Amino acid sequence: MTEQQLPVWADPAVSPTALDAQGVSRRQLLRRAGLFGAAFALGPAATPAFAASPQSLGGEDPHLAYLVGDHHVHSVYSHDAKYTFSQQAQAAAKYGLDWMVFNEHSNFGHAYYGAKMEHAEILKARAENPRQLIFQGLEWYIPAAEHCTVFAAPGPNETDLLTQFELAYDGKLLGYTDGSATGTYTARNEAHAVKAVQWLAEQRRTGYVDDVLVLANHPLRLGIDSPHEMRNWRDAGWGGGNEWAPEIMIGMEGAPGAQGAAIPGWRGATSIRGEYENKPSAQSWAGYPADAYLTYGGFDWATATVGGLWDALLAEGRLFTITTNSDNHRTVFDTWKNGDWPAGQNFDNTGKLPDPVNTTTPQPGSDFWPGEFSRTHVGVTRYGYRAVMAGLRAGRVWVDHGHLLDGLDVRVKRDCDHGPGVTLGGRLRVRAGERITLSVTVTTASRTNPQGILPRLAHVDVVRGAVRGPVADRDSWRAPDTKVVHTADVSGRTGTYTLRVPLTAGDESFYVRLRGSDGNRHGTGYLGASVDPHGPIPHEPGNGDPWADTWFYSNPVFVEVTGAR
Repeated sequence: MTEQQLPVWADPAVSPTALDAQGVSRRQLLRRAGLFGAAFALGPAATPAFAASPQSLGGEDPHLAYLVGDHHVHSVYSHDAKYTFSQQAQAAAKYGLDWMVFNEHSNFGHAYYGAKMEHAEILKARAENPRQLIFQGLEWYIPAAEHCTVFAAPGPNETDLLTQFELAYDGKLLGYTDGSATGTYTARNEAHAVKAVQWLAEQRRTGYVDDVLVLANHPLRLGIDSPHEMRNWRDAGWGGGNEWAPEIMIGMEGAPGAQGAAIPGWRGATSIRGEYENKPSAQSWAGYPADAYLTYGGFDWATATVGGLWDALLAEGRLFTITTNSDNHRTVFDTWKNGDWPAGQNFDNTGKLPDPVNTTTPQPGSDFWPGEFSRTHVGVTRYGYRAVMAGLRAGRVWVDHGHLLDGLDVRVKRDCDHGPGVTLGGRLRVRAGERITLSVTVTTASRTNPQGILPRLAHVDVVRGAVRGPVADRDSWRAPDTKVVHTADVSGRTGTYTLRVPLTAGDESFYVRLRGSDGNRHGTGYLGASVDPHGPIPHEPGNGDPWADTWFYSNPVFVEVTGAR
């Protein structure tokens, strides 16, 4: 049986025997997949839209189930966290996660000692939580910039790959941290970050690991991830057979973790969701405005600004996926604290913190448990580690906060075509002047979230932007032809319903993406009412209850107009 002929619930990395042992059946996956599980479980596996033949302008689209996950979770193998693997995995299971990545901070103690011990813990956590896909990863200190999640598909070399990468390319370990405009070593450091992504691509191409992905974490928290660096990381290692989808560096956190940082009365009067409490420094890119250091509805300015940096990247016609996650180190209102070090031991000579102890008294923290508040939904055609990574790379992703939605299905199709159309991350090829329909199927929340609130979606916004190709100025962060083109008031609507929005193909290619919220907090978008009349806004410092301001975002669908200029 070839890989293409595998049953839709299977993945080459997870054998049918292992699936049976894990208690994962087609029926169980169907139930967990929600609204779209039926099409996923019963329909044949298909080729993603970007691989459609030129003769099929309408494209093809796979039947999908969405698996929920978090790619940014820390444990006692990070120097600044406190939980065991078991605690994190059990919490993730409680809050409904299907997959998660333990991405421990780079550190000499971690590289020399912790990574191997961590791998043993990973295997134990996989055994204790057989219905979860648990990845081993690394939080990479990018030379001259911020952090990234790096993670590989399970296999004999996953730990060795991460350790080699950590020692050879980590900015903190090498001392390659300077990224200032006048820094003597800035050019060298930025070039080393590009070499790092290229090295990962080579390990994938040679088969040393089955797959590896990189996602930028909290990109505007410090303002040190410049637009040109992000483009350079995205473009490095290109050559995976798809000219418009990144091979290794596939995207960024659209919303950071630490969403509980500004719960009123918790951390102080200056606290901001995501711990985005910084000001520009000598290391920051000077082209970012001061407002870029804030979160908007809990989302990073780069994502939340219609016509901003994320849109500028998409306007080049290339995928750049957004995610959201917990970045869990220390959970709000939790009562655990780090254990005490035995004499003579520390993180540098052990690579692991002492296991935590319960104090019964609330401890400092900014985070939620994995899956408790932030969720990344990835569309898959089969169950397994490589399937999740393939879904992320293909851009079949939408995200939500506060369990705002139970399900979201997005399709774009030519009115003359049969079939479901092209979904998130896909590319529909049309002729100029053809009529197209965007169909958005929403399944509203059917149960209270972990805060005891039954979320209600108030509006769905359609954002449309022209695709103009690569830019001459790689530090450009504006997409001047992107704006909100349609808003649907869905207040009071519950259950499953479909919104249909007509689109017209002009003479140039474009993309559409979606956004929506509970309607509690919104105002004029950062670039003005003509671009975004009711977008997310910053909260008052110290008064940012995340449960009272929840949003969802989707990845784009691209529409390629044949003969477009």
